[in-house]
Amino acid sequence: MISQKLRETVKLSEQRAYQIAHAANMHPSTLSRIICGIERVRPNDPRVIAIGRVLGLHKKELFENES
Repeated sequence: MISQKLRETVKLSEQRAYQIAHAANMHPSTLSRIICGIERVRPNDPRVIAIGRVLGLHKKELFENES
């Protein structure tokens, strides 16, 4: 599951969501599905890591700790 910090960073970014998606090499609808929780992600999912890289987030900030 992605972190709340990642969700907030996408929403508060000066870049539009479609710009973040294209910079992360994905379709904007894929980004939307990931952020909304519709698309399931696994820990260390390369798509989420790519989004984090675009936004300048560290890998540790991208995923919730699942207990």
